[in-house]
Amino acid sequence: MESNSWKDRITVDPEQCGGRPCIRGMRIRVVDIIDLLASGLNQDQVLEELPDLVRADIDAALKYVSFKFDHPVLAA
Repeated sequence: MESNSWKDRITVDPEQCGGRPCIRGMRIRVVDIIDLLASGLNQDQVLEELPDLVRADIDAALKYVSFKFDHPVLAA
């Protein structure tokens, strides 16, 4: 997956899911995918739980979260 292709899959619409980031305009939030992975499901199991997803959607969710949390912390 290209490093920025997650931007094509993650959508934010203030009128949908409270403006939370979703996958491809669907009502599947990025946090839904992350929660399933954090609870111990592997990617194949997530795809079974959310059959509208494809593997690239999961990759995009992970890259999105990584992008949002990868920033320097400056100490004064």
